[in-house]
Amino acid sequence: MSTANPDQPVSVVGIGADGWAGLPDPGRTALAQAEVILGGRRQLALLPADLPAQRVPWPTPLLPALPTLLDDHSGQRLCVLASGDPLWFGIGAHLVRLLGRDRVRVLPHLSAITLACSRLGWPVEQVTVRSAVARDLDRVRRELVPGRLLLVLSPDATTPATLAQLLVDAGYGPSELTVLAALGSEHEQRIDGHAQQWHAGPADDLNIVAVRTVAAPDTRVLSTTPGLPDDAFEHDGALTKREARASALSRLAPTPGELLWDVGAGSGSIAVEWLRTDPTTAAIAIENRAERADRIIRNARTLGVPQLRVVRGRAPAALADLPSPDAVFVGGGLTAPELFDAVWAALRPGGRLVAHAITLEGERALVDQAARHGGDLTRLSVERAGPLGSFTGWAPARPVVQWAVSRP
Repeated sequence: MSTANPDQPVSVVGIGADGWAGLPDPGRTALAQAEVILGGRRQLALLPADLPAQRVPWPTPLLPALPTLLDDHSGQRLCVLASGDPLWFGIGAHLVRLLGRDRVRVLPHLSAITLACSRLGWPVEQVTVRSAVARDLDRVRRELVPGRLLLVLSPDATTPATLAQLLVDAGYGPSELTVLAALGSEHEQRIDGHAQQWHAGPADDLNIVAVRTVAAPDTRVLSTTPGLPDDAFEHDGALTKREARASALSRLAPTPGELLWDVGAGSGSIAVEWLRTDPTTAAIAIENRAERADRIIRNARTLGVPQLRVVRGRAPAALADLPSPDAVFVGGGLTAPELFDAVWAALRPGGRLVAHAITLEGERALVDQAARHGGDLTRLSVERAGPLGSFTGWAPARPVVQWAVSRP
């Protein structure tokens, strides 16, 4: 937490590509009265030379240095310059978290999202926005369903071509792309095309890519509802199968902002599907075998959740010092010594634990724990139709015992 003077609020002024000329009076006044202006070099260069304030460009990396930077200018009239709306993928939210909402005065400009939608005629409420600025572009994969209106904030001029190739690789090559660069300035640029034929690049690093998603004819559409097909995951057999996975996630009950531990993650399917339910969820996959840990990382990228954290090690030792989870999944039963005690102690009050077992030993461990702590025991048995000679018959899959319990 910054120790900057609590009586001196920080003004955060949004500025567009049109610079000083496009600023409303409150923003101009805040900048004119400031003693120090913090901002990116691009934004600082848009200000007139006769402003008296000291101009301090952001360091790299910014966020770790932000508290010290604020302390260095404690007691001064401080203004932060941001691009567009400072609370839309901007510095404003970080400042509010550091200083508190009463210490931050936000003076927004039109965001790139608003300007892009106005140029495209897209209803803002129907648009999905993802940022590739200091974020992995693979997150876009989660959003790929036919007909989606998607806006991607670019870190530089190479992003549109990289995004176009990602769309082609994911089976969305026919998608319509529009790149809007330097929005709101006199040098505004628009480039239209399709992902599979994309060759042009914008002339400016400050650009946003609009995508109207169109799937190729043979593309499999993947829902964010839990229960993806088993072959959507790369695996070596260590996979919680589709029906059991959907059941487990319904009991884990992910909600926005919550953290999951997937213990003994195998292919990472539970953690991946947890993250696909909402962009604000978080997950940690704990896996001892190196080749499986690498596979989890690949599955997370392919399915649009590269933010999945993978911890290599054996539970319970590997669980030490991890942030407390809201939910825990244990796919290999609770036969490992002290594993239950470790996850139960870490789980926050009201958190959910779901464990599966397919062996008699694992089932016995779940029954014993259920006798001590309550919860629900369910035996999941699935049969699939398959060839039986010249006919069709039912082939039973190995049954799974599921224990679901909430910590008081």
